[in-house]
Parts: sequence; C-alpha cells; structure tokens
Amino acid sequence: MAVALDEARAAVHHDDVPVGAVVVRDGEIIAARHNERELTGDPTAHAEVLALRDAAAVVGHWRLDHCTLVVTLEPCPMCAGAIVNARVGLLVYGASDPKAGAAGSCFDLVDHPLLNHRVPRHTGVMAESCAALLVDFFAARRGRSAAAEAVDEPLERGASIVRPTTRPR
Repeated sequence: MAVALDEARAAVHHDDVPVGAVVVRDGEIIAARHNERELTGDPTAHAEVLALRDAAAVVGHWRLDHCTLVVTLEPCPMCAGAIVNARVGLLVYGASDPKAGAAGSCFDLVDHPLLNHRVPRHTGVMAESCAALLVDFFAARRGRSAAAEAVDEPLERGASIVRPTTRPR
C-alpha cells in the first residue's frame, strides 16, 4: 500500500484526485499507476484501469487471476467492472467510498452473484493514510484547511473520505 500511496501523491502534481494503484504478481510489483484524468483528458484514466492495462501488457494476457490489485480508494463502478473482467485474484484497498464505492460500500460488483467472476477483497489497509490524502487534496482544492474539512470523530479503519459539505450556489 505504501507504493500505491506514493503513486497517489504523484497524481496531485497534475491536479488529479490522489488515487494510486499497484498490481502485484508473485510478490513483485508489475504495474504502478495513479489517476491521470486531468493530465490526459481521458475519463477512464483511473489508477486501477491504467494499472490493469500495464499489468496485462507485462503478463501478456488480459487474465490477471494470479495478481493482486492494491488501491488507495475503493474502486468506482467502472474500475470494479474492469477488475472483475480482468479476473483479478485479490483486491486490496484502503479508504472506503460510500458515495461511489463498488466493492461493498454502495454496490458490490466485485462479489455480485450474477457475474461470472468474483474477486476476494481485503479492505481498510492503511485506511487512515489513504483517506487523509484525499481529504487534504479536496480541502486544498476548495481553498480551505484540512482542519476545516475534518469531522469531529477520528477516521475509523475503512472510513469514508467523502465529507458532506455545503455546495456553492
């Protein structure tokens, strides 16, 4: 997860949401990427999708069933679909996303009974660090301090990074 967090930090340099992903096979990282939507103008340039593409190129096949995907934020529906389609062997993520998470928070596409592949998952890994990176990014983007964005209670393992805020009118 530490490498995924480093990737997430790299996304901030081009004003992308700090999400990082790595693909591991046989204990070796074979792909490491971060969000690049702002950088590329590609709406599908999420860290997970980019890492899966790179991993498939390394493996030489689209099936990544012997691979683990490690990502800092619970995947969205698009990424969860890609994870299932790639037959990823294990999904590991840090912060949960109750507004768009598709690996158990809002939807559960990675373990849906109607799909032909189910992906086991391990959640909440370094959740506080993953969530803090996102909270700080959005606070800075809105021009407010991270302290103003924080909620009264500390982040729990796997806690949401999405904070209710008043939207500008």
